[in-house]
Amino acid sequence: MATLTVLKFGSVEGADQGLVLVQGLQKQALIKLHDAAVVSWPQGARKPKTRQLFDLASAGAWNGAFWGMLFGLIFFVPFFGAAIGGLMGALAGHFADYGIDDRFIQEVRGKVTQGTSALFLLTSDAVKDRVVEAAKTLPKFEIVATNLSEEQEQKLREAFA
Repeated sequence: MATLTVLKFGSVEGADQGLVLVQGLQKQALIKLHDAAVVSWPQGARKPKTRQLFDLASAGAWNGAFWGMLFGLIFFVPFFGAAIGGLMGALAGHFADYGIDDRFIQEVRGKVTQGTSALFLLTSDAVKDRVVEAAKTLPKFEIVATNLSEEQEQKLREAFA
């Protein structure tokens, strides 16, 4: 089963640096990267910029619809009217199947703000000790949310503390 993890960086460029690192780890067979997306929110911008790793035609990619709906739930819902809000509420129920609940959405929404960036990763088969060691070379980041169990999430946070 793949794990969805969101890493928040204190700079607009941090998530791009994180993605480069994860792609390098994948080349070394230390993690399997199924898909990824970068959200960067430049200071003064009204909304964040989003970019997904794989294009819509890539085989095996989750596809743009997933990332688009997820980012809509996280970043744009406050701007939608009641009709769209109802639709987004229905979609939120669908995301619960992936371990993405209201807590996940609220946590990401509250932490990814202007002047920051976030890396959304869908991964599996990580060689944890090697990945943790490599991640220590990144600019300071915070694990904002993951669909791991609470116990697994706590262990992950402790590893990067």
